[in-house]
Amino acid sequence: MSAPRDLAEIRMRIDELDSEVVRLLAQRQELVRTAAGFKSDEQAVRAPDRVERVIAAVRDRAVTAGLAPEVAEAVWRAMIAAFIDLELHEHRRSTDAADPVPHQGP
Repeated sequence: MSAPRDLAEIRMRIDELDSEVVRLLAQRQELVRTAAGFKSDEQAVRAPDRVERVIAAVRDRAVTAGLAPEVAEAVWRAMIAAFIDLELHEHRRSTDAADPVPHQGP
């Protein structure tokens, strides 16, 4: 990749990368929604041990890729928190749908 010639080109490249990141996040979202159906309770959704393993792996990958690990961790923690909120919503919705509404008497 050649060096950008000016600020306009830098911004254009950033916009292209942002589009790719959004596409990848949409794929991640679909997997998160699907995962919600496999989890038994909200603790399984929150999975703090899994979060810490993911963060550790991301920090390692960041170093290898030339990304500041602190930046990677901050971005992933924010992303994971947002996806946990979405997954909790999906999990609650699927749990509510599975629980029949008690029939009220006459």
